[in-house]
Amino acid sequence: MHELSQNVPRSEQPDPDSLLGHRALPAFAWTPTWTLFRKEVLRFARVWLQTIAAPLVTTLLYLLVFGHALGGHIHIYPGVSYIAFIVPGLMMMSVLQNAFANSSSSLIQAKVTGNIIFVLLSPLRPTEIFLAMTAASIVRGIAVGLAILLLALLFLHLPLQHPFWVLIFTILGAGGMGALGIVAGLWAEKFDQIAGFQNFLIMPLTFLAGVFYSVQSLPGIWRQLSMVNPFFYIVDGFRYGFFGDADLSVWASLAVALAFFLVSAAAAWRLLASGYKLRP
Repeated sequence: MHELSQNVPRSEQPDPDSLLGHRALPAFAWTPTWTLFRKEVLRFARVWLQTIAAPLVTTLLYLLVFGHALGGHIHIYPGVSYIAFIVPGLMMMSVLQNAFANSSSSLIQAKVTGNIIFVLLSPLRPTEIFLAMTAASIVRGIAVGLAILLLALLFLHLPLQHPFWVLIFTILGAGGMGALGIVAGLWAEKFDQIAGFQNFLIMPLTFLAGVFYSVQSLPGIWRQLSMVNPFFYIVDGFRYGFFGDADLSVWASLAVALAFFLVSAAAAWRLLASGYKLRP
């Protein structure tokens, strides 16, 4: 019997795993990853009044109030009106907040309702769960950002001098916040904790990221505090893509944005891999 098996080509020999009723999983499972990604996208797309329209209305109110009150009094970049200056900041602020909300709310809802068991029992590895949820957060961030851009173009001319920088900072910012949302969703055990995380950390940091002002206009201590806020670099680099001008070097902003993404991604993956607050 041993001699006969040696004469059979290796490709025709039975797979030991298949004899046990299962096959070894491939290095990366595309189908379940795509399924989870699609589920996450459909989850926010089906409540678009809350996830897309609500940030759009909020941004419109910011534009009306600040544009009317300060539009004719403040000029930061030569040839750029104040209302045009704040549009990229409002876009990125909404991108960051919505990317965080997408992954964090999905995880906390799944944990509270018990639906997380279906993800844990699926053939998804931590890397695949991370990629699906982060990619869905990026899609939501881009969708909100595009909606705000189209709205702004109805009222003013907005240049787009460096589309590559706009895209790269959008992906890094939304991806980093999507990963941070995974961290918050895993850590939180109830909705109040997610709300606190967003209201006391994410909201202040995004508002104080140079959305409505140039950090060059701040006094010394406040300017130094802005420099330790990673969201400031994301907003500043994103704004450079529109106007070709920014408070700092775009390469410095890129380095900080990339570091923020990598640190958030590493933390999210590590918690997923360890089953933090997912397994009994």
